Amino acid sequence: MRLKDKVAIVTGGSSGIGRATALLFSSEGAQVMVADINEELGRETVQLIKENGGDAVFQRVDVSSPEQVQAVVKATIENFGKLNIMVNNAGISHGEKKIEDVPIEDWDKVVDVSMKSVFLGMKYAIPEMLEHGGSIINTASVAGIKGQKLLAGYTAAKSGVIAITKSTALEYGKHNIRINAIAPGVIETPITDEWKKTPKWPILSTANALRRIGQPEEVANAMLFLASDESSFVTGTTLVVDGGTLLGK
Repeated sequence: MRLKDKVAIVTGGSSGIGRATALLFSSEGAQVMVADINEELGRETVQLIKENGGDAVFQRVDVSSPEQVQAVVKATIENFGKLNIMVNNAGISHGEKKIEDVPIEDWDKVVDVSMKSVFLGMKYAIPEMLEHGGSIINTASVAGIKGQKLLAGYTAAKSGVIAITKSTALEYGKHNIRINAIAPGVIETPITDEWKKTPKWPILSTANALRRIGQPEEVANAMLFLASDESSFVTGTTLVVDGGTLLGK
């Protein structure tokens, strides 16, 4: 097992990439703290893990709240005794709008949930990793690399995640804490359910070299690589999992 005796926190673990990552980490031997604002679906993820013989706990969290993120880390230590892997995966977007039409409250919420949450996750997880090292994985997006029209707030937040990842990798490499990011393309998650209702979906769903959207499990496999010792010499990088979206068609 690639994560035997490891303890991981996965934010946004109630569905999509977060759930797939929590399930995969557990199947590879990790004890998992599933953290999400959606309590019903988060507990469902824990139940799925336990049905497969794994060990997991759920804690409700608003990842934009310093107190709640700190409480999740504390609960992880109390339940499992340590923390080896932090996956800062939770994130949201705003509706497609030109920058002049984006409500200020929407901008603030997207930045808080998609970027500030990464800062908070690392702020409270890193002290628990200083003695023994660890792996931190931050979910960015290809939008944070190439830009995305009508999604300025989301694009800015995800670009920020990539920048934060690089800076902190430099700061904590000497402590054997590896910090990397994942940049997914279009993935089959609850977010894409709304996109499927739009006229542009046939184009959006094939706008990459593989001509299909990705599955959460495909991103989870990349998460597993960065969480495991197989990536022991990898830090400060952004692993793109996009089916070739950045290449075009």
